[in-house]
Amino acid sequence: MIDLYTWTTPNGRKVSILLEELGIDYNVHSINIGQGEQKTPEFLKIGPNNKIPVIVDSDTGVSVMETGAIMIYLAEKYGKFLPQDLQKKTEVMEWLMWQMGGLGPMLGQAHHFVHFNPGVAEYAEDRFRTEVARLYGVLDARLAGRDYICDEYSIADMACWPWISRYEWQEMDLADYPNIRAWYQRLLARDAVQKGYHVPKVMGEIPAG
Repeated sequence: MIDLYTWTTPNGRKVSILLEELGIDYNVHSINIGQGEQKTPEFLKIGPNNKIPVIVDSDTGVSVMETGAIMIYLAEKYGKFLPQDLQKKTEVMEWLMWQMGGLGPMLGQAHHFVHFNPGVAEYAEDRFRTEVARLYGVLDARLAGRDYICDEYSIADMACWPWISRYEWQEMDLADYPNIRAWYQRLLARDAVQKGYHVPKVMGEIPAG
């Protein structure tokens, strides 16, 4: 059994969407980061970086932090959403790492400076608006002629989608990125994506794109 410690953030949703796509039973533990629950001694035993999500696998006794590591662990354990073919697997890993090292951190900074603190730091706002637009352009180009980021639906898609779902916070219009918009709506139509989005609690309507 997988125990998921999470909250209503893009990083949390990456893992809950994967768990829903895998179709396995799992336990959800809400970690309210607004109230600092990720800093308690109990949580730090499994998540020493003070960040959600974290999983604990009671079948193996393994706990895993960092979403990229969690997604790889689950995909490999259950044999889904990460190809075994070396070339195809490498491609999925490339785009998963692109999300981990670029899309997530840069969009997160845009949330901080552009959405929550507008007018405070003009340089930061300009920097992150520009970088967000560049990253959207990279993803839109990648999705040209493709249904998914790689040959098949994979953990790379599940990792990127929750960050794009906050396009309004990033002041982005998906109409300017038609390949992203089609991909976004394609994933939104999946039951598992909708269910995973609302873990650990329902947060209103999912942006329609």
